[in-house]
Amino acid sequence: MTAATVIGVDAATPGLRDADHLARALAGELGLPDTASVGTHAVRAGRPHLALSLALPDADTADGVWRALAGRAAPGPVGLAYGERRHGPAGLSGGAAHAVTERTVHGAGRAVLFPGADGLTGTVGVAELLAASAVDEVVLLGAGDRPSGERRIVTRDHLRPEWREGRLVLTVMEAVGGVLVPFEVPDPTPCCADH
Repeated sequence: MTAATVIGVDAATPGLRDADHLARALAGELGLPDTASVGTHAVRAGRPHLALSLALPDADTADGVWRALAGRAAPGPVGLAYGERRHGPAGLSGGAAHAVTERTVHGAGRAVLFPGADGLTGTVGVAELLAASAVDEVVLLGAGDRPSGERRIVTRDHLRPEWREGRLVLTVMEAVGGVLVPFEVPDPTPCCADH
């Protein structure tokens, strides 16, 4: 992943649910390819919020997405960052640049969209999930152990793995009946959702 293929978008999104909605809306509006991924990143400068990183398969695709985003009439202020380019208010374009740095330099962030994610609905096996998506590893919360490939994950149609040092890792928990569930729930309690 290089900065030449990652675009940061900061609309001062206050919470995870809103960030997920923005990520999906932009992916649809821009027609992002299946090989693209979109992540969220905490911005702590000013009022804490979330920004997005859009990782695209090549520089040509990234250039086209940049032009579309920069020429887009957004409903509110939006900052963009791509390489040395900045667009929008300084605070927001700085947040967008932070998202790019988190993704490209630190290999960090929370994945909303990633290759193979659309096919991971219902209940899937660990081995199947790893083979069919960009997820590199599944780990059990707390123990850090890797569940066997035969274990089943009830996805709740909401998988949000995290990039950790450039690897996409899905954290799961034990659930009733011996199945696993993703650590992040689809509709977090508002008071706790953004901590």
